[in-house]
Amino acid sequence: MTKEEAKKRIDKLIKQVDDLRYRYHVLDDPQASDAVYDSLQRELAELEKQFPELKRDDSPLHRVGGKPLDKFIKVRHEVRQWSFNDAFSKQEMYDWQERISKMLTASFGPKVKPEYVCELKIDGLHIVFTYQRGLLVQAATRGDGLVGEDVTQNIKTIQSVPLRLKKEVDVIVEGEVWLSEKQLAAINKKRQQCALAEFANPRNAAAGTIRQLDPKVVAERRLDCFVYDWSGGKTKGPDSQLEELKALAELGFKVNDHYRLCQNLEEVVAFHESWATKKSSQPYWIDGVVVKINSLKMQQALGYVGKAPRWAIAYKFPAQEVTTVIDDIQVQVGRLGTLTPVAHLRPVKLAGTIVKRATLHNEDQIRKLGVKIGDTVVIRKAGEIIPEVVSVLPKLRSGKERNFTMPKKCPECGFAVIKKESAETGGGRSVDWYCTNRHCFAQQQRRIIHFVSKKAFNIEGLGEKIVSQLMEEGLLKTPADIFKLQQDDLTPLERFAEKSAANLILAIEQAKEISLARFVYALGIEHVGEETAIDLAQFYGNLDRLTKATSIELTSIPDIGPAVAKSIEAWFADKNNKLLLEELRNNGVKIEAEKIKSSAGKLKGQKIAVTGTLSALGRDEAKTKIRQAGGDWVNSVSKNTDYVVVGDNPGSKFAKAKSLGLKIIKEEEFLELLK
Repeated sequence: MTKEEAKKRIDKLIKQVDDLRYRYHVLDDPQASDAVYDSLQRELAELEKQFPELKRDDSPLHRVGGKPLDKFIKVRHEVRQWSFNDAFSKQEMYDWQERISKMLTASFGPKVKPEYVCELKIDGLHIVFTYQRGLLVQAATRGDGLVGEDVTQNIKTIQSVPLRLKKEVDVIVEGEVWLSEKQLAAINKKRQQCALAEFANPRNAAAGTIRQLDPKVVAERRLDCFVYDWSGGKTKGPDSQLEELKALAELGFKVNDHYRLCQNLEEVVAFHESWATKKSSQPYWIDGVVVKINSLKMQQALGYVGKAPRWAIAYKFPAQEVTTVIDDIQVQVGRLGTLTPVAHLRPVKLAGTIVKRATLHNEDQIRKLGVKIGDTVVIRKAGEIIPEVVSVLPKLRSGKERNFTMPKKCPECGFAVIKKESAETGGGRSVDWYCTNRHCFAQQQRRIIHFVSKKAFNIEGLGEKIVSQLMEEGLLKTPADIFKLQQDDLTPLERFAEKSAANLILAIEQAKEISLARFVYALGIEHVGEETAIDLAQFYGNLDRLTKATSIELTSIPDIGPAVAKSIEAWFADKNNKLLLEELRNNGVKIEAEKIKSSAGKLKGQKIAVTGTLSALGRDEAKTKIRQAGGDWVNSVSKNTDYVVVGDNPGSKFAKAKSLGLKIIKEEEFLELLK
């Protein structure tokens, strides 16, 4: 066979094998036996061996051809990844509808009637896929929404994921990798035989599989994948969620076909209720229904808040509930000194895991539920994650149950406890009790554990037990001490051999370079979670600017209110915290500056508000461009606002801007300013 003949044959073989793969794994319509499929792949392998220069990037033989990796590489997402807010009842869904209706009316007028697309919420692992000219070039985990891990080699082993699309498009799509219960049973049976711990549920198994460094192990476990979102790329997507799902299927993706277009919320509720009773009929886990506004124009007008889109919500099924007995209630001290009562339970299986503890939140919640030690209680996993006590079954009481009272002193250090003033209660006392000793061992321990956690410095090998051990040995007092540790400090200690000590020191060294957003989150500032840390990093760009921020300036950042702003300002003004920042820098911590927000530009120092719908830019894109030009995006209009940009169907900001005599510009002028 000549080289030209071999090329033609290889092209035809790849096309034929891919067609059989698509029919079997996507359409569930097998057209040939496994023997035929294997025979075609063997012929292809022989030709690739004979003509290695003719190997194609989309060859099906690449699916399990990679060598085991040493580690996963971090990659920055081109499109930021979001998560959905949850609703657990009809009332919460109607509350969501009421919130977005006001915004849609302001943008599109009183006659606006949004349609909703309902999709099954598959309980798996979120993956972001990037295709260039139709070829899969990268697959990454969600990570913190900005940075994930490159798992392309493992994703290529999933037969329902196309290596090449049916059209040469540049797209970024999102989907859910999942494992069937049948496959889980087979995997656990094999793990039993090897005396390995079994996976608790399909989601854990899918996540654990994608984290395997050897793609051959991943291939053996037969993961599957549904794609549901066209989120970016140079190729423009459709104008509605419904058309988006159809377009994704036409490109060759496996799209879950149990979706529905609903004209109103009553139809949404009916769809949700129907699947609540038949969710176990599918081979994958379903934990709810994702409800999205169908129109992409409306989605852009609604935008995002915090970590989630306003235009979508996860309407969860009722959490799985079980009964058990509270053997004891103990108080846990958090990193901010908060005292949280925790129920210690008789172990019980819930949603695939063994639960031994559940939160009781605070003293008021205990009083409201009427919980006593020894009670039989109903527990559930809120959002399928955090176990909580829902109710008490008082008819099962024996008379031996005991009342619980919150301690008057910290159970860890013995200092007095107080209730602070709370902005959420209008200046009244908070519902939580706090330890008054800022040097409390438990608080310091929790601060350091938070500091090294996955979303912060992510120091592998520095878990809760090791942190406690190092603190008890006097090696750790503050987070800055972590970066002074030497191998010789660790090797004499219990649990540390020479290799484990060396591994931990290496992990600490590798963690010294960190993004500004992760660093701010690691500091554990009250009210500053992951999303707020990202917003602060994008707004200020570097730590020095952030440390000088005033509470007034901070409230100009979207989604940062007075209580959060005051907390941030107070943290950076504290002399102990200033000393901590100085020690971290002296110990080699390097904080990467954010490049999203420019400190100089045509709009430097200008406060800009937008009202109505812009035809050329979505809200988030407009925010980013304003910040890149040095300006400040503001949600509300005041006398300090420099520009009010008016799009189609402007809201009340337009009228207020006119009454204040502010500078009002149209979209065309705004785009000129951004150039």
